[in-house]
Amino acid sequence: MEYTREQLLEAKRQIDSTLHKLRATIQTFEAKEDARRYKSQITLAKRRVEAFTIAKELIGRELDRLEPVSYLPAHVLTADFPP
Repeated sequence: MEYTREQLLEAKRQIDSTLHKLRATIQTFEAKEDARRYKSQITLAKRRVEAFTIAKELIGRELDRLEPVSYLPAHVLTADFPP
């Protein structure tokens, strides 16, 4: 399935927001007096962070594919070079 650049950027923005919240949740649970009590919630949040990080990386690759980033000046990119 093809997604527009705008759809991918919005998905990335949402993932960034979710990652921020998940990391805050992990810190909160780990700071509790009896953190062992929250072990399953901490594990789940860490696994979600990993999954969302992978998704964000894949979205970044797709954005790069749609709009390759060039570090060459425009005049070099449009110049005619001999074969």
